Amino acid sequence: QSHLVESGGGLVQPGGSLRLSCTASRFTLDVYAIGWFRQAPGKEREGIACISSGGGKTNYAASVKGRFTISRDNAKNTVYLQMNSLEPEDTGVYYCATGVTFYSGPEGLEEATYNYWGQGTQVTVSS
Repeated sequence: QSHLVESGGGLVQPGGSLRLSCTASRFTLDVYAIGWFRQAPGKEREGIACISSGGGKTNYAASVKGRFTISRDNAKNTVYLQMNSLEPEDTGVYYCATGVTFYSGPEGLEEATYNYWGQGTQVTVSS
């Protein structure tokens, strides 16, 4: 079955940057809204950003707004999450997911909006 694959995670010092990628191995992403989520140890999964199918609209959680940027290149079948000014609180497993509809409001950052998920990539922010 088709699935999503996240990449780009790793260990970075506070204040540093990482760029995550989300791709689909056996289908195209261009008709789907895409959400990025993260889960820190001992905490619930948190929606942090989403983007419309054409890339023209975005939605961010307050915890990352101004530091993270979601974008997509449909010609490369890839969605990106550029993470700048990283803090230890950003540590966690980051997931991407497909959705039928883009929402500018809270629904855009809720798990129930999304259907298919990747396995996640670990991001660790530490000195």
